[in-house]
Amino acid sequence: MRIPAPAGPARPAPLLPGLERFNTAPSGAAETALLACCGSRRWGRRIVAHRPYPDLDALLAAADEAGYDLGSADLDEALGDECSSGLHPGAPTAAHTALRAALTAYESRFGHAFVICLDGFRPDEQPDQVLAAIRSRLGNDPDEERVVAADELRRLARARLAHLVADRPDEPEPAPIARPCLFDHT
Repeated sequence: MRIPAPAGPARPAPLLPGLERFNTAPSGAAETALLACCGSRRWGRRIVAHRPYPDLDALLAAADEAGYDLGSADLDEALGDECSSGLHPGAPTAAHTALRAALTAYESRFGHAFVICLDGFRPDEQPDQVLAAIRSRLGNDPDEERVVAADELRRLARARLAHLVADRPDEPEPAPIARPCLFDHT
C-alpha cells in the first residue's frame, strides 16, 4: 500500500502583475488610481497606507473595510464624484427616456447620483434592473437610501479596483462599472 506524501504548505497565489505594480507605485500615483474606483480621498489613502497586499482578496478586503469606515463627509465626497450613467447606446429610446426621468427624480430627491453595481447581470437585463432599482429606491427615506447608496458604492469600488489591478489595459472596463456619464441629464 502506497501512502501519499503529505502536502506541503499551501503556496500563496502569485501576485497579479497589476497588483504588483499597484503595491510598488508611488503613493501619490496609487491614490490617484484609487480615486477612479471611489471618490473618497480618505478611502484611497487608507488603502495605500496598508500596502503591499499579498493578493487580490486581501486588497478587496481592505477596500471593503475602508468603505465601511467612511464618515458622512467621506461618503458625501465619494457620492459627489459619481455620476448616474446611462444605458448602453443600443437600448431602446423609450428606455433612455424613462431612465432620464427616473434619474432626474432620484437626484432631485436625494441630492446625489444614483449608484448601482450591476455585476452578474447581462447587458440585456441591465436596463430593467436599473429602472426597477430606481423606482424601488425612490420610496426610501433619505437615511435609508444613504445606507443603500453606500453599499452600492462599496460594490462598485470593489469591481473597479479588481479591474484596476487585473492588468488587462487593452480590455475596456465592464459596462456596469464604467465611470463616465453616457449623457448629461442635469
